[in-house]
Amino acid sequence: MRYRSQVELNEGCKRLAREVCNTYDLVVGIPRSGIQPASLLSLYLDLPLSDVEGLTERRIMQTGKRYDGNVDFEEIRRVLVVDDSVNSGRQMRETKARIEEMNLADINVDYAAVFVTPTGVKFVDYWWEVVDMPRVFEWNILHHPKLRNFCVDIDGVLCRDPFPEENDDGARYRTFLETVDPEYVPTKRIGWLVTCRLEKYREETEAWLQKHGIEYDHLVMMDLPDKETRHELSNRSEYKAAVYEDTGAELFIESSAKQATEIARLTGQLVYCIETNGMVDATTEYTKVPTETYYSVGQRIAHYLGRFSRNPVGFAHLAIQYLTTTVRSRFALFADELD
Repeated sequence: MRYRSQVELNEGCKRLAREVCNTYDLVVGIPRSGIQPASLLSLYLDLPLSDVEGLTERRIMQTGKRYDGNVDFEEIRRVLVVDDSVNSGRQMRETKARIEEMNLADINVDYAAVFVTPTGVKFVDYWWEVVDMPRVFEWNILHHPKLRNFCVDIDGVLCRDPFPEENDDGARYRTFLETVDPEYVPTKRIGWLVTCRLEKYREETEAWLQKHGIEYDHLVMMDLPDKETRHELSNRSEYKAAVYEDTGAELFIESSAKQATEIARLTGQLVYCIETNGMVDATTEYTKVPTETYYSVGQRIAHYLGRFSRNPVGFAHLAIQYLTTTVRSRFALFADELD
């Protein structure tokens, strides 16, 4: 499985911009995935931007104050049509056919893509890198048709990890499972959701997945009695690696850099890591990601303020639930101490 990131897409656009400097009057993006590289190229070249529909209508996308060009479409003679990638060439052939139907006899049109397969090279005039299949990109990995053959972690991928005070293996944890906001909602069906959540929380987990429209074939959970046992065993990576091997999945998408490194080492297979935003293989050495933890005070405040601004009534309801649960827990602890 080959992987290319946003950073590599940006680098490809910079290289292409050097190659086509002073050659074109307009950059056109093929929706949807071609809009991003077309936008980058238009910025690097300081050229106006449009999409295929805009080219049909001879329309330029509106620009901000930084672009000073006063473009008259009648003066445009050279156009570069851009996509992020070309595989079989079907999309590019369809785009070319549509543009040919526009009867742009007075305009010269060329085609470019950042990433192409060996087969796709012949459909473009410019490209940056030949990347064979199978491949995934940062911008489509959680919406890729191959998700049906991937293992995907839940906490840290589809939603955030619980805060320490939420992770009590009790009422507050159940509230987290039921109410946490999704961070990614894949638009394709997932083969195996593989989580270290305990089996006893299956009902809450399934309800949350259904609520947010996340489709999957299998939900694999840790069959242990409680959080304490899971902590004592300390075998999260081994557990996920075993599932990865048993399923025969093509890829594992894991949130934690440390676990991703261990899973790759144990299986000898690729793991995509959300934390590092890259592929990990058996030779990758674990390096702690030097970023501010999500559990910092500032991030927690921003998180809760954001939830309040989006849904004040719902936030107030959850706050009352949390306070009620906390008070009950404290009373229970106090009662145990008295006994």
